[in-house]
Amino acid sequence: MKQYLELLQDVINNGTRKGDRTGTGTTAVFGRQIRHNLADGFPLLTTKKLHFKSIANELIWMLSGNTNTKWLNENGVTIWDEWATEDGDLGPVYGAQWTGWPTKDGGKINQIDYMVDCLKNNPNSRRILFHGWNTEYLPDEKLSPQENVKAGRQALAVCHLLYQAFVADGKLSMQLYIRSSDVFLGLPYNIAALALLTHMLAQQCDLIPHEIIVSLGDTHAYSNHEEQIATQLTRTPRQLPQLNIKRRPESIYDYRFEDFEIVGYDADPSIKAPVAV
Repeated sequence: MKQYLELLQDVINNGTRKGDRTGTGTTAVFGRQIRHNLADGFPLLTTKKLHFKSIANELIWMLSGNTNTKWLNENGVTIWDEWATEDGDLGPVYGAQWTGWPTKDGGKINQIDYMVDCLKNNPNSRRILFHGWNTEYLPDEKLSPQENVKAGRQALAVCHLLYQAFVADGKLSMQLYIRSSDVFLGLPYNIAALALLTHMLAQQCDLIPHEIIVSLGDTHAYSNHEEQIATQLTRTPRQLPQLNIKRRPESIYDYRFEDFEIVGYDADPSIKAPVAV
């Protein structure tokens, strides 16, 4: 993932110092893009080891429509804990919008069902997408995540907010728009999760996983990640691993972590950094 290291260097070299919601401070650029052909390997960073179990289980959790951290914790994932209430509630975040977008008549729309149906039955459509940016439930930035949840809002406004699919010659490509990207901690997870989702949808819809594109809005490095970024920039990328999906579940909602095998993942040690809440 040479592109990723180049993006890190771009942010450090060309970014503007800015304040932010968390009070931590960032260096930021605007409008960047990463492309990756999945035939070249599964895009898990090799310049620092990533916790694939967290990536896979978070995606499974979102696809289930769950918005409570209890299931995540039971399955070895703690990345949402800082935003949750004492009961583990996060409000109507990703999964609630993906699989249960509320309608004016009190119903719900499952956007994932719509996407799968389009990929199977109308792959030439230019409307094969889903998103989570529901302005009615955006949090009040003056309140804590927990206070927002108790007021019926999202603990955190969704960052990876729009996914679009494109099918050509039996190959599936996916593009993701991220409005706000923490390039050191969040972005590597988002890239890998997009790749995993693309593989899952391709398997379910009898397509070949092809290219992923990640388009970034506010692309930033937190001021307390600069030392960690400098360390990562000294490392040399290695050959990417491969993803093996060991079975084909009945639906996009029936995958388990045990279905996925990462083959040949040779990475430098992980680099710990604080999360800005």
